[in-house]
Amino acid sequence: MAIGGKAAPLSFVAHALAVAGAVMVLVWCIYFLGGLAWEATNKALIFNLHPVLMLIGFVIIGGQAIMSYKSLPLRKEVKKVIHLVLHAIALILGIIGIYAAFKYHNESSIVNLYSLHSWLGIVLIALYGIQWIYGFLVFFFPGGTLGLRSASLPWHVLFGLLVYVLVVGNAVLGYLEKLTFLENSGLAKYGAEALLVNFTAIVTILYGVFVVMTALSPPPVEDDDGYSAI
Repeated sequence: MAIGGKAAPLSFVAHALAVAGAVMVLVWCIYFLGGLAWEATNKALIFNLHPVLMLIGFVIIGGQAIMSYKSLPLRKEVKKVIHLVLHAIALILGIIGIYAAFKYHNESSIVNLYSLHSWLGIVLIALYGIQWIYGFLVFFFPGGTLGLRSASLPWHVLFGLLVYVLVVGNAVLGYLEKLTFLENSGLAKYGAEALLVNFTAIVTILYGVFVVMTALSPPPVEDDDGYSAI
């Protein structure tokens, strides 16, 4: 299934939303929440790494990896490497981001994996990793047979988009969870920080929408080098 409109203009909107989202989450975590740290007596600074790495790494860079096949007017092999490397970076930063949440919990004597957000996070990072490994083995090295690649490609695209949509949804769930904790601790419900978090969630959703729309749009040049739209 393909949608109307070319991929490149849609990806430009996604890039703008990515910049906006990255700036907003950094302003939230550095200005409002006090900064970022891997080691600190104020353990909340360790947790602040989690939303930054999950949004910029897992959601934004992961989205760029998805769009690369449709928005870049490059040769097949170049796009394949960009797609693979960006997904690897997103996966690594996502793993570090999840570890930062565990580190914060462990050093603050807080139990782990007690919320739906955390359950989904573990499942999605695992599915993302499985998707990357399968893609590497079948489409990159050592590479599957032509029949296997042809049969796998539509499912690889579909499963990747499904996982990504769930990743975006779980990120929004994370914003809601953290904001609820902050408001229960006295944060003004209509204050600047609360509004910033809510608008960051909206930008995240819009970014995910434009990533998916780009992935379902025709590539810059119709040839056999890109994957076919679902």
